[in-house]
Amino acid sequence: MAAARAESLVSLPIRGMTCAACSTRLEKVLGKVEGVSAATVSLAAEQADIHFDRGRTTPLHLVEAVTKAGFAVPDDMVEMGIGGMTCAACSTRLEKVLGKVAGVAEASVNLATEHAMVRFPAGTIAAADLILAVERAGFTAQLVQNADEQMAREERAYEADLRRQTWRFLLSAALTLPLVATMVAHMLGLDWSVPGWAQMASSSPVQFWIGWRFYAGAWSSLRGGAGNMDVLVALGTTAAWGVSAWVVVTGQDHHGNLYFEGAAVVITLVLLGKLLESRAKRSAAGAIRALMKLRPDTARVERDDRLVQVPADSVALGDVVQVRPGERIPVDGVVVDGASQVDESLITGESLPVARETGDAVVAGAVNGDGLLRIQAVRVGGESTISRIIRMVQGAQATKAPVQKQVDRISAIFVPVVVVLAALSFLGWWLVGNNLHHAFVAAVSVLVIACPCALGLATPTALMVGTGTAARHGILIKDAEALEMACAVTVAVFDKTGTLTLGKPSVVSVQGEPELLLLAASAQQGSEHPLAGAVLAHAADLTLLRPDSFRALPGRGVEAQVQGRDVLVGSPRLMAERALDMASFAAQATLEEEQGRTVMWVAADNVLLGYIAVADPVKPSARQAIADLVAMGVIPVLLTGDNARAADAVAQQLGITRVIAEVLPEDKAAEIERLKAEGAVVAMVGDGVNDAPALAAAHVGVAMGTGTDVAMQAAGITLVKGDPALLASALSVSRATRAKIRQNLFWAFIYNVVAIPASALGMLTPVIAGAAMAFSSVSVVSNSLLLRRWRG
Repeated sequence: MAAARAESLVSLPIRGMTCAACSTRLEKVLGKVEGVSAATVSLAAEQADIHFDRGRTTPLHLVEAVTKAGFAVPDDMVEMGIGGMTCAACSTRLEKVLGKVAGVAEASVNLATEHAMVRFPAGTIAAADLILAVERAGFTAQLVQNADEQMAREERAYEADLRRQTWRFLLSAALTLPLVATMVAHMLGLDWSVPGWAQMASSSPVQFWIGWRFYAGAWSSLRGGAGNMDVLVALGTTAAWGVSAWVVVTGQDHHGNLYFEGAAVVITLVLLGKLLESRAKRSAAGAIRALMKLRPDTARVERDDRLVQVPADSVALGDVVQVRPGERIPVDGVVVDGASQVDESLITGESLPVARETGDAVVAGAVNGDGLLRIQAVRVGGESTISRIIRMVQGAQATKAPVQKQVDRISAIFVPVVVVLAALSFLGWWLVGNNLHHAFVAAVSVLVIACPCALGLATPTALMVGTGTAARHGILIKDAEALEMACAVTVAVFDKTGTLTLGKPSVVSVQGEPELLLLAASAQQGSEHPLAGAVLAHAADLTLLRPDSFRALPGRGVEAQVQGRDVLVGSPRLMAERALDMASFAAQATLEEEQGRTVMWVAADNVLLGYIAVADPVKPSARQAIADLVAMGVIPVLLTGDNARAADAVAQQLGITRVIAEVLPEDKAAEIERLKAEGAVVAMVGDGVNDAPALAAAHVGVAMGTGTDVAMQAAGITLVKGDPALLASALSVSRATRAKIRQNLFWAFIYNVVAIPASALGMLTPVIAGAAMAFSSVSVVSNSLLLRRWRG
């Protein structure tokens, strides 16, 4: 039986989309490509995420489909350092080799600098394929990776596009002013106007040169089988200009029958709207750029007893880097020498610097305070915390909220419906009202005022700003679905250890036989459980015995053989399963548990030796976190594998009224399902590997950033600094973002519902219609930007 092919994901940046109809149409086009299983196109992020089977199609074919649909995928540039070239013939041959790689648009190899620059449609070629081609040609290649340079390139491209849009708008405004002067003069009752031929001369460059982008966009859209905003603008303004030109050419020109100013003003106002929209969209995506700027360019690495300055991306695992006061930390690592205050505010949202000394973990992007730190790298490059945060935020901003899918369906039929309404308006005024002038003005106004852009931008811009704002406060939202579900959460289920407690337990009592501690610590040397760590720390002064065998019993404890003795360390459940009598220590153990302590029972050769009591203090913010959730109407629940008495003691301390205790890891997901069956919208908060199934089963999984990678992968939301108080903030920012989405959609729909009939009834002129349309999109994006004021 043939193995199933693995599905691939490619993210293509898209240029040329102007409204929601464009993104909806492109999704349909990509969805029809053979081998594509799913395609999501974000208008705000200008990106297409495509899942496809590499055995049936390629990224290059996907780019071709995008191009045929009338859009463009911008080129990307990869720089490589080349080794092994000896003469000009080498560089010439290598250029030809690289040029033959499928998808490469241009390859340039410089013999003097020993560098190669390769240009290709973004997302279509892996750098590894280019390196392989170079190596097959007999040379060596090393990728020159510089995220800052990539960001600088994008910044330059944006600035150039903004300059282009600005001068087009200013030129359009200058050519339109004389036409507006004529309109104003007539409004003031003055008998003065610019001659018809002069109006035609002034408006023609605006219509056909500056406004060419609307014709190009309309043609691309129609060629792809759908309509967009460009179609409406091109139809309306061309009709106005065409009728006016015919009047001038036939010598019937007098102001009442000329609409040059209407066409020119509409184009000018739409250009202004697009210019403001570009600025606002750029601002909405500012969170990603702010995060990228946190990554330092270089690092000082200790090698061969000296300091070497290298690119931060080239630091290897285990390298020791030195960070001076005031510098940003280049890698995730552990302090091996030194002490300092570290500012992690832009990563964790923690407003005050935190003390870091030998043995403490630090994250890349944080600012070192007043001390010199030597840090051993444990995560580098793309695996660092800051890199993973950037990927998660980018992923969230590219996803679509469930409500957006309904909006897309409306956008798909929006333009045809508007054209039909414009035609009906024209016929109504002409045939019923017997007024050709009003018929024409009404039809053009309907075409110009209709705005699918506001509908298309309502959801993604709010999502971009909301997820970016959350990231700045240490809350990472994986996708739009998690954000949507977080708004409706009614029950928050907490794991205990490491989530509500510090996760740093310590032994407070040992009761039983003298050999108990030695055997328990020796048996748990192979365990990674925090409780085992507490026992080992308490037995640090003892010479431990080497276990002959070891077996973890999830949710119960451990079983090991130590010097021929069968040792059990674990819960009352484990002891009961082995028919061991705990009565002799039951009263003392009960007192320990009533103080919120965890009791580990120890037995050897089927004889109970006693118990070890461990205390894990609750986090300082945990009680306030629970109070904040209750104030929001969310019911807190404690779900733990710990014994009922210890769990009840912790719950009482924190103000939690519902406790589900003594639950095995494999049963946690079933408890979540039970809560869901009761009608609750459940958020599960955990930090360990054993929490992953429950995190996945909940409506919203919330992982502690201080926990395991498995938990974070299963969760929809990650709290970077592991503070439970951030859960209320996560729900709050989700609700604020959903509120903005609803506001945006309300205004976008109301705008079209009110404006289109008003135009059809002749209550608006094309000029007013154009102004309203231009600023509807700007108002939606500006409203989304207000989310940046959210403070939790």
